[in-house]
Amino acid sequence: MTTSPDGDAPEKNAHPDSERERPVRILLVEDNPADVRLTREMLRESKVRNDLLVAHTAEDAEEILGLTEKDARPRPDLVLLDLDLPVKDGHDLLQEMKDHPTLRRVPVIVLTSSEAEEDVVKSYDEHANAYVTKPVDLDEITTIVQSIDEFWFQVVRLPEE
Repeated sequence: MTTSPDGDAPEKNAHPDSERERPVRILLVEDNPADVRLTREMLRESKVRNDLLVAHTAEDAEEILGLTEKDARPRPDLVLLDLDLPVKDGHDLLQEMKDHPTLRRVPVIVLTSSEAEEDVVKSYDEHANAYVTKPVDLDEITTIVQSIDEFWFQVVRLPEE
């Protein structure tokens, strides 16, 4: 975190090179343990300090996001969302988030194995910020996670809580 030149209040994310006061919060909504482990390892190597929260179901994600209770919780800076989840699918969770007054500002990257055009269209209709199909090749997965890290946390300015 940096302080403005005139000594006023600190500025968060003023510039991509600025230091962050806290690690970025990433919520990974993924039911596949292998994908969770791989994403965790890739983010560990990230240039940006991060705090990865994992939800294995949409219901777990709703709890983490505070959608099931009235208590305000620190919101994530980014959500990586799989569509194919048990019980409630990712589309339902995405719609809930984008209908919520503060969660709608949280960028959601749909990170899924589905290549179906209807899932792509539906995700963007539900205001997903990006749609990425999970590759099967380890090098491609590494490239995708690094690209997400660089773009969303070093290039883009996100809203403060």
